[in-house]
Amino acid sequence: MVLFWYLATTYRWEFYIRFTNLPTPLEVAQQLGKAMDNTKFIHNVGMSLRRIGIGFAVATVLGVGLGLAIGRYRLLRQLMFPAIEALRPIPAIAWVPISIMLWPDNEVSIVFITFIGAFFPILLNTVAGVQAVDAVLLRAGQCLGAREPQLMWHVVLPGAAPQVFTGLAVGMGVAWVSLIAAEMISGQFGVGYFTWEAYALISYADIVLGMITIGVLGLGCSWLIRAASRWCLPWLVYSKPGSQA
Repeated sequence: MVLFWYLATTYRWEFYIRFTNLPTPLEVAQQLGKAMDNTKFIHNVGMSLRRIGIGFAVATVLGVGLGLAIGRYRLLRQLMFPAIEALRPIPAIAWVPISIMLWPDNEVSIVFITFIGAFFPILLNTVAGVQAVDAVLLRAGQCLGAREPQLMWHVVLPGAAPQVFTGLAVGMGVAWVSLIAAEMISGQFGVGYFTWEAYALISYADIVLGMITIGVLGLGCSWLIRAASRWCLPWLVYSKPGSQA
């Protein structure tokens, strides 16, 4: 991929797709060196990480908690699921005008949009995980005298956990998409704003640098979720075919 990028930009290939204006890998690397010495770029990265952290944390708490309740209790599911299904298809970016009117400043608005992007994948995967828990395990817990809170903590949550972490991984990806779009439209700081500003200033190397930064940050967040999954669900390693005890 990097080799193709180098050849296409060095020799300025142009065959319907035009590489005449794109920076070379060396130019982007040089721009990265300058950016690392620039406190503004570091601040933009820090602001995006802060926003994704807050929005994703709130989405995780509410999405997992509400998903457990909706998946477990039929009456709650019948009451709330129609409204959730009506709101879910609305893209996070479509919430930007409403969020600007709802919240007192842009910072809270951007965090809210990030939360919206992560919330629905987490919620729906949690609901699916709860409904997939084997009823035999629930009956066994009840026969052993477990009350509802104990069933939720010791049976339902561990049984739904693989699906929950799938929702977290999907939600993290959507959260980054929502965050970058919100920063481009209404932000004053952040990697999305940095990338859009570079486009406005016709700074091609900074545009590519912003895109690469977004990809690296998203990859790092996804790796953290996978690491947390392996730590919280160690039994899954031994349940895979070919694994050794």
